[in-house]
Amino acid sequence: MGDQDVQEKVRQEELRVFLKHLLEDVRAFERMLEIGMFESDTRRIGAEQEVFLVDRRWRPAPIAPSVIEEIDDPSFTTELARFNLEINLDPLSFGGDCLRQMENQLEEALEKARSCAARQDAAVVLTGILPTINKSDLELDNMTPNPRYLALNEALTRLRGGDYELHLTGMDELHAHHDSIMVEACNTSFQVHFQVGADEFAQLYNIAQAVAGPVLSAAVNSALLFGKRLWRETRIGLFQQSIDTRRTTPHLREQTPRVSFGRRWVRSSALEIIREDIARFRTVLATETDEDPFEAIERGEAPQLKALRLHLGTVYRWNRVCYGIMNGKPHLRIENRILPSGPTIRDEMANAAFWYGLVSGVLTVHGDVTKRMDFDDTQTNFFAAAQNGLNAQLIWFDGKLQPADRLILETLLPLAREGLQASSIDEGDIDTYLGTIEERVRAGRTGAQWQLSSLAGMGGKGPLSERLAAITAATAFRQATGRPVHTWEPAELSEGGGWKRNYTSVEQCMDTDLVTVNEHEPVDLVAHLMEWNHIRHVLVEDDANRLVGVVSQRALLRLVGTYHPEQLEGPMPVREVMITDPVTVSPETSTLEAIEMMRSNRWACLPVVKNGHLVGIVTESMFMAIAATLLEEKLTE
Repeated sequence: MGDQDVQEKVRQEELRVFLKHLLEDVRAFERMLEIGMFESDTRRIGAEQEVFLVDRRWRPAPIAPSVIEEIDDPSFTTELARFNLEINLDPLSFGGDCLRQMENQLEEALEKARSCAARQDAAVVLTGILPTINKSDLELDNMTPNPRYLALNEALTRLRGGDYELHLTGMDELHAHHDSIMVEACNTSFQVHFQVGADEFAQLYNIAQAVAGPVLSAAVNSALLFGKRLWRETRIGLFQQSIDTRRTTPHLREQTPRVSFGRRWVRSSALEIIREDIARFRTVLATETDEDPFEAIERGEAPQLKALRLHLGTVYRWNRVCYGIMNGKPHLRIENRILPSGPTIRDEMANAAFWYGLVSGVLTVHGDVTKRMDFDDTQTNFFAAAQNGLNAQLIWFDGKLQPADRLILETLLPLAREGLQASSIDEGDIDTYLGTIEERVRAGRTGAQWQLSSLAGMGGKGPLSERLAAITAATAFRQATGRPVHTWEPAELSEGGGWKRNYTSVEQCMDTDLVTVNEHEPVDLVAHLMEWNHIRHVLVEDDANRLVGVVSQRALLRLVGTYHPEQLEGPMPVREVMITDPVTVSPETSTLEAIEMMRSNRWACLPVVKNGHLVGIVTESMFMAIAATLLEEKLTE
């Protein structure tokens, strides 16, 4: 405890010193605005590509550090998890064939990643959320061993004061919790940057907010998480909840999550966002800095503003303000974080072109967007698009409500074209990228819709893990062709590699749709549950979802001969007949080990427990069904 007290005092002292530097950086930023120090005579674009690394079973492959070491290219960097990596593209002047240049850069970089991953028996997948990712992949062992990530996890979790709660509802419902920020690693994105002048920042930032919903509705690519069909772009809700440090209070106190869309229009400059992000969000990371930013300004040099940049990097607005320096000149960028990774490079570039075109086009044609829309409508649009994709109803200028697909086809694509033309983008590239958006919207086939249609087309064939592996494999195979997602045929079950890759661990074949009882409930309830659900075992758990016993059909049959209701004061409780302290396995247990345990001990089921909590069950009948499928496959051969 004494050591902990010392560490806490040191941490608090470091944060106080850091906050002093942070406030000085803010004053320097304000001074730079006053004297017109920011670059304003050019616009540039850039992007960051996040990807998943997967193994031969199409599961997350925690090999990013070794892949990056082999690539030996400074544009590649780690992400939070060992199974993600990020590629930073070079900035380009906005005009001419810049979009085609960006696509070529991206293709070359991804080819490097694919080649290095292949030498480690892995592959690269572009997708907003990897369909095959499981909760077991999100343990701290899979966190990239970077001091910043470890410190960020410790600081945010301390602010949270407990586990992070996840609750999302779509066609299915996800209700779970996790003990670290590693759930964030489920998400990968294609983040695009737009360098703008300081004097036009407020107008362009507001436009970026206004068009976020419509752009996202056409770009959704993350419909599946842990086998659940949730939002069309589940990343949006998941990211907010994965690092939400807010605590519940007895009063209705207004609190803003660290991942947010924002609260209002920007009135005059980026300084408003910076001040709000400092006022509303606790500083969680500190770094040493000995820079005097005012001395740099006096010398006519761009200060690093290291403290300010670090703090802004821990507040995750969907459209974020970024400070940067290029060729010795300071500049401002709008970072768009809403776009998911994938489904293909061409789809990503089409999404980026649509966004760049809309931001430019709305400025050219309409100017100040705040006179045509309420901010609340832009936020409503954003979450409606995340939840429903092209099926969303969106509010556009002057409060007009219309379907997302019609708004895009009739109003926004022409506006984006006008914006790209005004920026002197190559006409052929405009046709290519905006044409991809138009065809996707007319077909109604976003990446998310392709995932859901593929899953539905497989019906109940194979375990869920095999269907998810097939979708992931099909995504990788079709990405390699370069064809945009609206031309893809549905995934087929065989593409996942068959049973050899999808029955290796208990997690892949366990049943999570559990029928359970409490030890205090009557035995009669157990008998009815067995009859109604055609099962031979009922698990007994307490109010905290901890397994405390198992009741078997055999135990109930033994009870029949000795059961004398007249001798009891009331119904017999489950605890009188259950097997206490049953043998369990974890989700990571190999399927072969589970089968051997059941066979050698003549057990008909094995409860699956993780961190003391009941998460699933594997049964003899389940393995018999799998065996029947495999036998049929072999006999057919």
